[in-house]
Amino acid sequence: MLNPTIVVPAADMQQLFNSILLKQGFTAERALACAELFTNNSIDGVYTHGVNRFPRFIEYIQKGYIDIHATPSLKHQWGGVQQWDGNLGPGPLNAIHATNSVMQLAQQHGIGCVALANTNHWMRGGSYGWQAAKAGFAFIGWTNTTNLMPAWGAVDNKLGNNPLVMALPYEQEAIVLDMAMSQYSFGALELADMKQEQLPVYGGFDIKGQLTTDPGAIRASRRPLPIGYWKGAGLALLLDILAAVLSGGLSVHEVAKQQSEMSVSQVFIAIDINKLGNHSAIAQVVQNIIADYHRSIPENNRSITFPGERVMQTRQRNLQHGIPVVKEVWEQVKGL
Repeated sequence: MLNPTIVVPAADMQQLFNSILLKQGFTAERALACAELFTNNSIDGVYTHGVNRFPRFIEYIQKGYIDIHATPSLKHQWGGVQQWDGNLGPGPLNAIHATNSVMQLAQQHGIGCVALANTNHWMRGGSYGWQAAKAGFAFIGWTNTTNLMPAWGAVDNKLGNNPLVMALPYEQEAIVLDMAMSQYSFGALELADMKQEQLPVYGGFDIKGQLTTDPGAIRASRRPLPIGYWKGAGLALLLDILAAVLSGGLSVHEVAKQQSEMSVSQVFIAIDINKLGNHSAIAQVVQNIIADYHRSIPENNRSITFPGERVMQTRQRNLQHGIPVVKEVWEQVKGL
């Protein structure tokens, strides 16, 4: 393998992240919150938005794209809806703040919506689904991005891959769907390319317009495949429109005019399911649905898992044995 993998204990990873962030000028509290999020993403197996993404996060700080001292400011509120300005603060910290705010709104109103403009990349959107679901809320959230994906039938990029998150509590954990509108996120393509691995299914087009499983060819053409073809492209468009309208922030085509992927728009929706009339039966309803789902007849002895189930398995394995990291990436982090 061109890029060998090493194993890093979670505590060591978090300590290194924390020390680097302190060196960049973060306060102790904010450095720890960011270090924990990047580490937890890596523990859960989302390396593309954990350890692999950390050097770019530091690069954006150094270039001035991220204001490490900025915090969100409330622009407007009406009932259970709030519009915030992220002031180009660290995306993960802004998203944690937005999730806490929307849960407070849901406790007051049953349902809450926080729309966040002028923020930075939130890294792994699923983090905020887990945050809300573990606190007892149903959650829906999404972000727009820079222009990463063509409209269906086009060759130039007009759409973001605009990740969507849906989550709800399940037993002691959660069911969490975290999905980009492209078949594979650009982070996943980058990791597969680094490992010289082919994708399991078609992920996009090569420069000749042919469907391919070669991540390098897709990165070169910048033509990732929308999920569900035209359906994913349409969903990406609507997520962008709603993010811009609800937040009063930038849309994909406006984000694309920035120096880099910055000043994106995000939406966070939470529902306090304990306020529903059927709240006492919800846990059993979800359990029955998952039990029936698990009774699916697998093809070729494949494991049938619900969204988030493999994450829990990976989390347990990585906490026990350490986090696998591409050696080249870890050397880059240590050099920061």
